Order: sequence, then C-alpha cells, then structure tokens
Amino acid sequence: MNRNTKISKSLSFWLRHKPDEADIVLSPEGWAAVSDVLKAFEKKKIVCDYELLKQIVTSNDKKRFEFSKDGRCIRARQGHSISIDLGLAPSEPPNVLFHGTATRFLQLIQKEGLKPMKRHHVHLSPDANTAVTVGARHGKPVVLEVAAKEMCLGGFVFFQTENGVWLTDSVPEKFLSLHQSTTTSIT
Repeated sequence: MNRNTKISKSLSFWLRHKPDEADIVLSPEGWAAVSDVLKAFEKKKIVCDYELLKQIVTSNDKKRFEFSKDGRCIRARQGHSISIDLGLAPSEPPNVLFHGTATRFLQLIQKEGLKPMKRHHVHLSPDANTAVTVGARHGKPVVLEVAAKEMCLGGFVFFQTENGVWLTDSVPEKFLSLHQSTTTSIT
C-alpha cells in the first residue's frame, strides 16, 4: 500500500470509527484538530505534513474529507460508525437514487431492504456508475434503484453531503428495484 493510500485509510478509520486509536478527540460535529491528526501520523510513524494532508484531502476522488474554513480542523463527510452530527439539513431527493452492493447480498436486501449496518445511514449515489464502483468494492457489483421521491413523500428523510452522497436511515424493500443495466449480470 502506498503512503497516500495509507494516510487516507488511516484518516477514514480515525475520523469515522476509532479516533481514540490515534488519541484524537472529535467535536460533536466530527471535527478533529489538524495538529492532533498530524501528531497521530507521527506517533504511527507515517510521514505526513500539512501540505501532504491537504493534497490527499483535495485530490481524494470521493471527497471523503473536508477542512474547516480556517484550515485548522478536518473531518470525514459521512460513513461514521460513531455518533456525529454533521449538521446536514434535510433535502428533497431526486426521483431515483442508486445503491451499489455485491450480488452475494442481494437476496437478503430484497427480503429486508437496505439497513445502515455499522454506519448511521444508508449511503446512496446520484448515478448508477458511482453505485457500480461502490458495489465492486465488495464483490461482483449489482445496482439497485431506490424510489427516493416516493420514499420522501412517504415521510422518509434524506440528507445530501457536500460530496454528493445521499443519506437516509433505511430503505424498505418495497422502494427497491434492480437497475436495468445490472439485471442481466445477476440472473
């Protein structure tokens, strides 16, 4: 694993799941002092200075992290397994959103719907291509369409992060269907 990947994975782990593993304290909104994060890298013998951290955050293709306006703090934008208030306002979703998963999970999802599992929300993508990429991280990908507008009209709440990921508490199976382009790959 190259250094930049190691830094990004460490950030994800510390800022989303286990800040105590790096002696980092997160604010209720998930912010950590950049100085504490850099000290954590030093303690773990991972070479990382502010400029490299900034480069990794700004070049991350998924835009997983963000700096505070003054640049003194950093946080993960979503994907937390610990309680964090990202301060997101409810948003009206588009008619359809997408969820990428592996084919081995499809039968259970079709029976029970989408659940946040170890996270606080179900993550949804605005387009099928992104969902394919997400699903491929877990095995042979399959894409589900989520009737998001219908869910919203039924009282479900959606949030959108700054990097375009949509979040909701769960997606009951009745709001799910197979995305056309992946139907042939799962039969």
